[in-house]
Amino acid sequence: MKRLKVLLVDDEEELVAPLIERLKLRDYEAVGVLDGAEAIEMVKEREFDVVVLDVKMPGLGGLEVMRQIKAVRPDLAIILLTGRGSSKESDIGIEQGAYDYLIKPIDIKDLIRKMNDAVAASRDGGQHE
Repeated sequence: MKRLKVLLVDDEEELVAPLIERLKLRDYEAVGVLDGAEAIEMVKEREFDVVVLDVKMPGLGGLEVMRQIKAVRPDLAIILLTGRGSSKESDIGIEQGAYDYLIKPIDIKDLIRKMNDAVAASRDGGQHE
């Protein structure tokens, strides 16, 4: 199986950097950006299998970033990240095409399982069950 290419988008560098390292140790191709505009540009320039996207970010929020990514790459799997107590936006995101969401702090095993499920679903042309 080929290595999954992951784009991690979160304005908290202290979350992004260690997650990228942990994913690379598990043989994922992982890159991270700290804002939504940069994420949109990355998706336009490079191929990814899955985007892990924070809902709450300064500037372009996660839901708007997701809409713009889906306009460019409608089949790209997206998993939203949310803080405790703000799952309403994540529910809206799922209605608008996100595969699912995770609540911070993230457990790496949950993230990997969800990324693999999301990519499999996007390749099958389906959504989360």
